[in-house]
Amino acid sequence: MLPELGYISLILLVGIAALQVALSLFGEIRKQIKWLTLNPILSTFQTLLAFIAFSCLAYSFIIDDFSVSYVAAHSNSQLPSFFKFAATWGGHEGSMLFWLMALSLWISIFCLFSTKIDRLFTYRTLAFLAVIVFCFSLFILWVSNPFERGFPPPPEGRDLNPMLQDIGLIFHPPLLYLGYVGFALSFAMICAMLLGGVFDFAIAHWLRSWTVIAWGFLTAGIILGAWWAYYELGWGGWWFWDPVENASLMPWLLGTALIHSLIVSEQRGIFSYWTILLAIFTFALSLLGTFIVRSGVLTSVHAFAVDADRGIALLLLFFTLTFIALALFALRVNLWQGNVRFKFLSKEIAFLSINSLFVIATCVVILGTFYPLVFSLMGWGTISVGAPYFNTVFTPLTLLLLSIMGIATILRWKSLPIKPLVFRLFLLPIALLGSILLTLSVLNSSTAHQLQWLPTLFISLAIWIILTHLPYRKMMWQIRSLAMRLAHIGFAISVIGVAMNSYYSDEIGVRLKPNQNATLAGFQFHYTQHNYRLGQNYTAEQAQFKLYDKTNHQLATLYPERRYYDIRTMTMAEVGLAHHWLDDIYIVMGDKFAQQEYAFRLHYKPYISALWLGGLMMIIAAFLALIGHRLKRE
Repeated sequence: MLPELGYISLILLVGIAALQVALSLFGEIRKQIKWLTLNPILSTFQTLLAFIAFSCLAYSFIIDDFSVSYVAAHSNSQLPSFFKFAATWGGHEGSMLFWLMALSLWISIFCLFSTKIDRLFTYRTLAFLAVIVFCFSLFILWVSNPFERGFPPPPEGRDLNPMLQDIGLIFHPPLLYLGYVGFALSFAMICAMLLGGVFDFAIAHWLRSWTVIAWGFLTAGIILGAWWAYYELGWGGWWFWDPVENASLMPWLLGTALIHSLIVSEQRGIFSYWTILLAIFTFALSLLGTFIVRSGVLTSVHAFAVDADRGIALLLLFFTLTFIALALFALRVNLWQGNVRFKFLSKEIAFLSINSLFVIATCVVILGTFYPLVFSLMGWGTISVGAPYFNTVFTPLTLLLLSIMGIATILRWKSLPIKPLVFRLFLLPIALLGSILLTLSVLNSSTAHQLQWLPTLFISLAIWIILTHLPYRKMMWQIRSLAMRLAHIGFAISVIGVAMNSYYSDEIGVRLKPNQNATLAGFQFHYTQHNYRLGQNYTAEQAQFKLYDKTNHQLATLYPERRYYDIRTMTMAEVGLAHHWLDDIYIVMGDKFAQQEYAFRLHYKPYISALWLGGLMMIIAAFLALIGHRLKRE
């Protein structure tokens, strides 16, 4: 009966969301705010019903209720319990239900922490959020019902996709969705503001805290997803410019621009149009990302569904919500805008340049992601847009962004101080020297590469940003200032990891038997033995490698595997991974040639851990900024 309870909860959720929208619309037309005062109560009921529906589905996975078609398609009685729970959002229907529950959770948190802001603004925000809840819950009932029964029920489930049987499934999709859905609050608050016709310091202040926390979750989801792809797919990379990867990058780029725009709107009372449009399109791209992942319209290793009806419904949802917001913007386009003057070299111009770079980068990603689809629909044949296109366009954009970030901390509103600028320019030679020394430390280990000017330029600018953002004064240790500096330093450290890994990584393919050796980048790999291992729902062939440095000192033991999943009849490679300072040693086990003789791919990944470290610093910075925001409000 639990699946039926979950289904009934979804029906009630659609009804309550529709009632909330109707009452809010009636109150706005009649100019009677009393009808809007019910919104917090109705929103709380929505959260409760969404939680009940999701709990019913999760419990069906835990107890192996294979009479539910979705459970039978994505689980198995041999699957470990924590993967059974994570499998709740491992397919299309469950992920959409989790999307809805995450949205309801955000709404409840907003109700809890919005008691000190304008009541009418809060009610209107909840009304627009109810529109989103109504659309998504109706979509789930219409074309994505996770509670559909199968008859007769199969005796055993099909099992979860082996690529998803990893700890990454437990954390990556929830974090990513919390980021996607968090931007719904920014979207709804902007729509509420447009309805009221006033955009002031207070609204920008409220909006900024919710945007920062959503951006933090999305950053965490992207970084964790890159790490998951790095060690799970076995190709040695962390970003493929895949359409689904781009789906999360697009709202992240615009979300970053939105945060910078909100800073100017809050501090100077300008950039209001920038802020409004960025908030609208950031959430719109979150919906578009959901369409890319869940429609199957674009081929991807990460895509979860191929269903034309669902794709059309998601696209209709995307256009409907975007049209509503843009129509409101068109009706309220004559917002009051302060008459503020500033010089060409000032903080305002820097923020304008940053926003422009992020918007251009977003357009580049959209074009590269959808151009093959448009090309095919026009009957021109097939074409692929891959890493060369994105890398070529993003290289100058990133260099410009790093250059602006290097002087960001000294810029002042309306003007540019000369002495601090000269001091920071004197730091550039020091950064260049540090870049060369850092690169030479890698080249000493590997003779396969020579010093290259482009990565040296990237690393020099990144080190320059780190030097210029160090908090050497007491006032720089204030939480909000520290959060900004930490985010920029984290981005710079990630750039170092990307540049090092992209230009100076090394790899070889070898064919080895036990007690044979291979050498790469000054490291010695000794294949010691071969074992068979039995997992809970798979069998594995495992190799053991001893890793030694130049002095023949043992650094680590690595265990690459080839796993065979009986039920799905799939073979997956599990990499052997060892960390050496910020470098990674990475072994992939390939095809079998003879008894205990296999092909192996050996990788040397210099400074790859800097990428994850920088991402972690950006995530911490987002939550520090939220704390600083709360303290300032109090």
